Amino acid sequence: MHKELESLRERQQFRSITDSEPQPDGWVIRSGQRMLNLASNQYLGMDCAWAAPGLETASAGMGAGASRLVTGNHPLCTRLEQEFARFKGTESCLLLSSGYMANIGVIPALVGRSDCIFSDRLNHASIMDGIVLSRAECRRYPHRDLDRLEAQLKKAPAGARKLIVTDSIFSMDGSIAPLRELVELKDRYGAMLMVDEAHSGGLYSEEGQGLIHSLRLTDRVEIQMGTFSKAYGAYGSYIAGDALLKEYLTNKARSLIFTTALPPAVISAVYRSWQSVKGHRVRRAELQRKAALFRQRLQEAGFDTGGSECHIVPLVLGSNEKALKVSEKLQQEGIAAVAIRPPTVPEGTARIRFSLMATHSDEDLQWAMERIIRIGREEG
Repeated sequence: MHKELESLRERQQFRSITDSEPQPDGWVIRSGQRMLNLASNQYLGMDCAWAAPGLETASAGMGAGASRLVTGNHPLCTRLEQEFARFKGTESCLLLSSGYMANIGVIPALVGRSDCIFSDRLNHASIMDGIVLSRAECRRYPHRDLDRLEAQLKKAPAGARKLIVTDSIFSMDGSIAPLRELVELKDRYGAMLMVDEAHSGGLYSEEGQGLIHSLRLTDRVEIQMGTFSKAYGAYGSYIAGDALLKEYLTNKARSLIFTTALPPAVISAVYRSWQSVKGHRVRRAELQRKAALFRQRLQEAGFDTGGSECHIVPLVLGSNEKALKVSEKLQQEGIAAVAIRPPTVPEGTARIRFSLMATHSDEDLQWAMERIIRIGREEG
C-alpha cells in the first residue's frame, strides 16, 4: 500500500479528504477558509435540513431497521415511490440508497454472461462497475459516437439481451447525451435503454422531471435512473419505469435486497426537497443563464471548456501538475475548485470542474471569473 500511494503521489494522482461546511448563497468553509463553492453538485442551492409537512423527521426516525424486504420498508418510502412515479410519468418507481448502489444493482439484474452492454466511454464509474459485476460482454463506444454504436449493435450475437447505458449529462464534461438518436437505435436493434439522470434530474422540464421528460421520451426509455443527491440536495436514488421492471428488480437487484433501507428521516427530507424543487422554475432558468455566461467568458478568454453544454463547465488543462497548481491557487484566492485527474478523466485531460449553482450571484461569478482567467493564463 505504501508503494502504491507513493506511485500515486509521483503521478500527481494522490487524493485526500478535506472538511467542507456549506454556507448560504453558494459559499463554503473549506480547510477553515471561506470560499465560493464552484465544486458542489447541489445545482439549485437546495438545503436538505428539513422534513415535509406531515412527515416529521423526529417521528420518522434515523434507523430503517433492516432491508426493505425484511422490516425496513417504511410507509414514507411507499408514498414517495407512488407520487414520484406519477411525477415522472411512469408506472412505477423503486427507491434505492444511492446512485452508485442503483447502478451496481440494476445493471447486473438486467443482463448477464451471455448478453451485451453498450456503454459510452465517458459514462460514470458506477455504471462501469455495474457492467463489470454483470459479467456481460461490454462494448464501449467513443463519446456520443452513434455510428460506432450502431456498428456494434449490428454485430451483437443473436439471442443476446442488448442494453445501451448512458449518462444524460456527463458529469466531468457537461456534455449531453443524444437521447433521441439513442432511442431510435435501441428500437431499431431491439435493445433496452438505461439513462442515468443524476445530473439532469430537477433541472429540466417544467417541474424538473429531467431531460428524458423534457424531450418527451418518457414512454420510450425502459430504465430511468436518477438521484436525490444533486439538484434535490438530499440523498437516495430511484429507478423509474413500468410495473414489471419494479417487480423484477425487487427480486433481482442485490443492492436493494441485501442492504438496509434508507432512514425514514432521509426519505422525509427527500419528499420535502422534491416538492420544493418542482416550483423552482426561476432557479432552473437562472442556472442555465449563469452557466452560459460563465462558459462563454472562459471560451472568449481562450480556454478549453470541453463539450460543455450545461451547468457543468470544465476547464481542461491537460497535465495533472497544471490542474493541481491552478486548483491550489484558486483556493488561495477563495474559490473552491477541485482538480479532476485520471482515472476520473482520460489521461492528458486533467481539469478543473466548475459546477454552478442557481444561488451564485452574478457579482460573485464575475469576481470568480476574473481570478480564474488570470490564474489560468499564469499557469498556461
